[in-house]
Amino acid sequence: MDVSIDMKKLADSLSGKLECSIYRVAEPRRCSNPSHYTPQMVSIGPFHHGKEELQPMEEHKRRYLKCFLQRTEVCMTRFLTLIKDKEAELRDCYAETIHNLGSDEFVTMVLVDAVFLIQTDDDRIFGKPELHWDIRHDLWLVENQLPLFILIDLFNLAKTKTCGDGFLKNMSFITISCALIGKYRGARLPIPKNLLEIHFPNAKHFLDLIVLCLQPADTKPRAGTELKDPNIPSLKELHQAGVKFKPAAGSTRNLLDINFNQGILEIPYLTLYGSTERLYRNLIAFESMHGYTGYFNDYIIMMGDLVKTPKDAELLIRNKIFGLGNTEALATTFRKLDKDCAIDNFHFQYSGIVADLQDYSKLRWHKWRATLKQNYFNTPWASISVIAAVILLLLTATQTVSSLIAL
Repeated sequence: MDVSIDMKKLADSLSGKLECSIYRVAEPRRCSNPSHYTPQMVSIGPFHHGKEELQPMEEHKRRYLKCFLQRTEVCMTRFLTLIKDKEAELRDCYAETIHNLGSDEFVTMVLVDAVFLIQTDDDRIFGKPELHWDIRHDLWLVENQLPLFILIDLFNLAKTKTCGDGFLKNMSFITISCALIGKYRGARLPIPKNLLEIHFPNAKHFLDLIVLCLQPADTKPRAGTELKDPNIPSLKELHQAGVKFKPAAGSTRNLLDINFNQGILEIPYLTLYGSTERLYRNLIAFESMHGYTGYFNDYIIMMGDLVKTPKDAELLIRNKIFGLGNTEALATTFRKLDKDCAIDNFHFQYSGIVADLQDYSKLRWHKWRATLKQNYFNTPWASISVIAAVILLLLTATQTVSSLIAL
């Protein structure tokens, strides 16, 4: 037996695992919110393949495959061969060894799931409102991913020979991906299409693509990034200190681009839906497990401190930064998400903004001016009353002085 060959196989296997990008969520994180990391309608990839509760969608996926093969002249054998040739590379994308699927079953699973994703831009299921969002939400889970490279390869192979309806002829997989995430983006995440196209070549899978797009444009470390005082003031406290709030300029502003300048705190527009917490948890988990800088982690911490109570959320609504009216849900959601995050005081991305907000809040003049405006000049009638009172006081003082002089 050649020991060197065995060592080479072991080294190759270990090297592959170091390049993985699809992970199992650790039990401590999963046990508190198991449904947020588990597909409810459809499994993608090996981690949840074969689960009984997800079997109803397997029949739909095989119908997709049949339709797909009818619209391309490429035979199924070529698709299976392509996947088989890349099986080792595909398996290495998963942080966990796939023991429960033999080679044939693994290759078949990849083909069926890949075609399902490719066909979703021209499907019959997503047109049904009752299934549309439930299925789509499952596509952004950490554990429910297929590597993008195999989707692209299968898509490009299908394009080599298309049938009479021109299926896929004038399309690219970037277009399909942008459509998938773009439709989700419209209701959940402000990610412009050009960012999706820029980051697509470097993305490992759909969730990775979203994380890459959410990273700040300027990722260079700033001087003095240490968060010296972790007590981030809430929006209500900032309001009382005279800070003004406005939505960040531009409809395509990055969700994480919070800025403070000349007494104005800019926060990108955000919305809250039933699935928002689930999506955010998976973004936090993947960002952490894949070793990315914790930009989204820091955003959740920052927003959790800014929006501590419904009163804070009301300020977002009043200033047209928050899209829905459930103020209690917004404050609660960020508080719950904050428990999944860990703050690094030495590399907190908003440390400079926090320091500026703290300094601004400490200046008494800002508080006095804010109090005067909020309590005495908050309505036209209140302003008129204050002005009238001041005039009356001046007249009274003038009369008193005149009387004293006359004496």
